[in-house]
Amino acid sequence: MSALQKPRFKQLNHGECAGAPILKSLWERFDLSLLLTQSGMMKRSGTPSWLICFLYVIGLVSNCSSVVQMARLAEQDALLKVMFQPWKLAQYTMSRFLSNSFAWTTFGKKRVARLQQDEVTRLQDGDVINLDDTHLAHPYAKQLPFLSWLYDSSKKTYVWAMNVVVVQAVLHSGLEYPLFYRVWHKSEQKNEGLSKIDLAKQMLLMLRESATCRLWVAMDRWYLCKGFFAFLEKHQFDWVTKAKRNTALFRKVIEPCTGRERYVPVTPIMLIREVYGQLVAEGASGLVSLAIPDIYMKQPHPVTNRRGKQVNKQRYVLIAAVAAMRLKEDDSELLETEEEAPATYKGAYLLISNRFDAPEEALRTYVKRWRIEVFFRTAKQELALEKCHSETEAHHHAHFELLFTAETLLSVALYELNKEKTSDEGYTHGEMVRGLFHTRCQVRMSHHKGQQRIYIDCDTHVQQFARLIDLFWPEHYRMVLWVAHHPINYQTLPRSA
Repeated sequence: MSALQKPRFKQLNHGECAGAPILKSLWERFDLSLLLTQSGMMKRSGTPSWLICFLYVIGLVSNCSSVVQMARLAEQDALLKVMFQPWKLAQYTMSRFLSNSFAWTTFGKKRVARLQQDEVTRLQDGDVINLDDTHLAHPYAKQLPFLSWLYDSSKKTYVWAMNVVVVQAVLHSGLEYPLFYRVWHKSEQKNEGLSKIDLAKQMLLMLRESATCRLWVAMDRWYLCKGFFAFLEKHQFDWVTKAKRNTALFRKVIEPCTGRERYVPVTPIMLIREVYGQLVAEGASGLVSLAIPDIYMKQPHPVTNRRGKQVNKQRYVLIAAVAAMRLKEDDSELLETEEEAPATYKGAYLLISNRFDAPEEALRTYVKRWRIEVFFRTAKQELALEKCHSETEAHHHAHFELLFTAETLLSVALYELNKEKTSDEGYTHGEMVRGLFHTRCQVRMSHHKGQQRIYIDCDTHVQQFARLIDLFWPEHYRMVLWVAHHPINYQTLPRSA
């Protein structure tokens, strides 16, 4: 029998953020410190603003629910104390900075523009932009002006929440990252204020400032709006969505006697019933689809009348109609009414798109729409998306933008980690975060030939992420403002910056 001795008290140099140096390398790869400074996020004295933002990103990856926990993490974690010395990142320092109204929208534009300059993250022709919105409940304040009384379909109840509209990029390579967000405010009077479609237009126009390639826009049935479709086509976007029950469609037929063209009204459910037997015969498992030819939709077309005024007239436009089964969809997204309910028949749906010449590509694009639902779930469970309970709206904007930054860095790391692996061998987002970026380590310091060296000891299970360590492990440990992308030319940001 072994004797149990009393514990001894000594300072242990243990940390919980073994992957923080990798985040540091990715942060510097996309010049995020410089972008923050260019966006006007500077302080007269004290800790540099970009250091506060980087600590906030580390706190989000560590799933900290408040700036108090983030400041405590920086104070107690052995690795973070080394990285952030000589600065002291206290709770009041972070709260004071995050409660100020900075130009976070400008930073978001610069971040997306910088991503278009990198070979890995650059958008190219045929890439997908997902559009959707989510509710973020705020349990501690009912009368804040940026909250709305909204119905949460997942909880089947009304909550005080923010309705955030998000666009996300999904590249052909498999890399995906968030682009922009907008907060929709529920107006007291109907048809007042900006709608979620108006906010989506704003974000897509911001994307056009840095990406000129032809892109797909995949959205759920809530965004089915003919005026929105015309906007997308005008700005070189292709679109695909799911048809509603009341979506007005037409079939072009030729009269046998007169040879005249006629457009016969058809409903989406009628089209699904016509091809349902063929869909079932395609296969018993997996996604199956069938394109239906010669389907048209009325869309507004601007013309000049005899009086010289600009008016909209309806014209028949050929579209792609694809009946599909076994889509990975969440049918409880909305409080469904007769108008909002999707057109379905025995589990089959109808997808519509402007690309009548590429119905198969439209189907593959819509399948990728599910990735934004995965992003919402991941951000809420692993990045504390719903845990910002500040009563200041400016803090929420900082929270969203820095969370998008953190998710972008993690997405690039996950892409590089799974780059040479199959889908069965690859790691998930949660496995990477828990196994590398938020895992315990031991920090040792020594001097070798007059130079200080830092050794980080990790558990053997971290060895599975050796590829990321080889790619992104930095040579220097301190947080500095890099210049011209050369590790030799760097300077620390002084206190007066």
